[in-house]
Amino acid sequence: MALDDPKRILITGAGRAIGLATAHELSSRGHEVIATARDSSVIDERPGLRAHDLDVTDPASIDRCLSAVGPLDVIVNNAASSAGGPLESFPIDAMRHMLETNTIGPLRMVQAVAPSWRERGSGVIVNISSVQGAVGSPLDGPYSTTKFALEGLSESLHYELAHFGIRVVIVQPGYIAPGMKRGLRVPGPSVYDELRRQWEGTDDVVTDGGRTPVEEAARVIADAIDDPTTPLRVRIGPDAEMVLDARRQLDDGAFEAAMREVLGLTW
Repeated sequence: MALDDPKRILITGAGRAIGLATAHELSSRGHEVIATARDSSVIDERPGLRAHDLDVTDPASIDRCLSAVGPLDVIVNNAASSAGGPLESFPIDAMRHMLETNTIGPLRMVQAVAPSWRERGSGVIVNISSVQGAVGSPLDGPYSTTKFALEGLSESLHYELAHFGIRVVIVQPGYIAPGMKRGLRVPGPSVYDELRRQWEGTDDVVTDGGRTPVEEAARVIADAIDDPTTPLRVRIGPDAEMVLDARRQLDDGAFEAAMREVLGLTW
């Protein structure tokens, strides 16, 4: 459809899943989209969409990409890595890599564009978080840590940058299909085997067996970009609504009790 105000939008982690679907949705709406990935050859270009290499953990890669693509109106920080296991034994180097990708990477992108956007008086930052950026869960602590940090970073940016006309949106998806690639899983000590057994399959319980289609997630993200009245946080999926509503309404003890009852967790 024709837009009164088409934007130039860069998406990180656009090789598949939410990132790629969002690139397709935005280009179909008439925006100019730069879809990036560490290896952008996996992205098929089409009218309104071009691909570019970008590694958000590498400052030189960010500089090369932004120099090549030119001025932007929107960045969608979607690039992320997933890993899990008991925090007691999770490798520090692996945690550091996840923080570099999931938290520091978005900050690097923001720092690269914020000065010019501030002078211009406009811009949109969309940071893709997760329900796990608001609710911790066993064996997903490493990933949740990075998303909690991203949410704090994003909220602080909102207070700092809104004054200059720059919008920040935190997107909180629940379980999406297709989802992220399954990353490193560290078994940890055998004493956690029973917890792992109980936790396996809880995603199906929360989603009642049906995940939100990635195309729906892309529409929500695109709407958040197109609508200047979008609030700071946007949820995606009925499971996200359910879990985050419960977390907001219940105290820690009541929320834990409800979670244990719903998931049958006795650990």
